[in-house]
Amino acid sequence: MSLSDPIGDMLARIKNAQVRNHSKVSLPSSKFKVKIADVLKSEGYIIDYKVNDDKKPSIEINLKYNSGNPVINTIERISKPGRRIFSSASSLPKINNGLGIAIVSTPQGVMTDVDARKKKLGGEIICKVF
Repeated sequence: MSLSDPIGDMLARIKNAQVRNHSKVSLPSSKFKVKIADVLKSEGYIIDYKVNDDKKPSIEINLKYNSGNPVINTIERISKPGRRIFSSASSLPKINNGLGIAIVSTPQGVMTDVDARKKKLGGEIICKVF
């Protein structure tokens, strides 16, 4: 099955799994999804992730909860296949006054908006997480 927006599918699966209080969510893997999961792990939004390289490569994400509530309150796609959203380093958005992060795809890789501002890099705003 071909998806028109695999990143949107990943974010929707994470959101739906946390609404149902699942501890893990499994989804088809790609290099870009692994980089997004790596950013989520480094920022403390998920516990860990594991890539399974079987016939169909998949990624299994261990979700994080704080006293029964999901750590990820909101995860929302910004740049969509029909409308890509690009931003320069100086005009990258601050999510909830710096409490959340925006995941940005830059020429030097996928990183948070804070890291992109420090390195003075712009790019495509993939999603926001709070």
